[in-house]
Amino acid sequence: MAAAAQRKNNWFAIGISIAVVVVLVALGAIVVYLNNQANDAGPAPQGEIINSETGAISFGDGDDTVAVYVDFMCPICNDFEQQYGEALKQAAEDGKITLEYHPISILDRFSQGSEYSSRSAGAVFCVAEDSPSKTLEYMETLFTNQPAENTTGLTDEQLATYAEEVGADGAASCIADGTYGKWGVAQAKQHEIAGTPTVEVNGKRLDLQKGEIQEMLDVIS
Repeated sequence: MAAAAQRKNNWFAIGISIAVVVVLVALGAIVVYLNNQANDAGPAPQGEIINSETGAISFGDGDDTVAVYVDFMCPICNDFEQQYGEALKQAAEDGKITLEYHPISILDRFSQGSEYSSRSAGAVFCVAEDSPSKTLEYMETLFTNQPAENTTGLTDEQLATYAEEVGADGAASCIADGTYGKWGVAQAKQHEIAGTPTVEVNGKRLDLQKGEIQEMLDVIS
C-alpha cells in the first residue's frame, strides 16, 4: 500500500511539473507574440522614391546624401524647414545632393492619445507611394497646418483632405486605413533617433546647434 501511494504521489508530482512547464511555455509564447506585434511595422511602403528598407523618401540624384529626420508634430522641425527647406530642395533639384526625408514618430505622447506623429508620418508615406511628385508639397502643407503640441492634432479626414488638395487623391484610402501608421515609430527605432530634426550627411550626424547644416549648404552652393 505504501509503495502504491508513493507511486501515486510521484505521478501526481510529475503531472504538476508537466502542467507548470506547459503553462510557462504558453506564457513565453504569448510574450514573444506580443513583442513581435509591438515591433511589427506592418507592410512596407513601396514606390519609385521610397526605400522600403531605410524608410527614406528621396529627391534628386547628387553624390552627397543629406538625410533629414522629421516628426510632423515637432515645432523645431517646422522652424528647420522654414529656414533650410527651400535651400535643400533646390540643391536636390540642381543635382548637387540627394535629399532624403525620413518621416518618423517620437512625439505621440504630445497628441493626447491620438498618435498624431505616427498618423502624419504614415500619411506622408501614403502620398509618396501614390503621388511621388506631390510629396514635398504635402509635407509643406502639414507643416503649414501643424497642430500645437499637447493637442489631438489633425484628424485622418483632415490629413486625407490635404492630400486631395495637393493632388494626391489616391492616397486618401491609405491614410484612412492607417496603412503605414507604425512606420514612423519603427524608423525612429531603426535609426536610433531620439530628437528631431536630425540631419545626416553621408551617414555623419550633424550638430545643428553648431551651425553645421549652414556650413554644408555654403559648401554646395
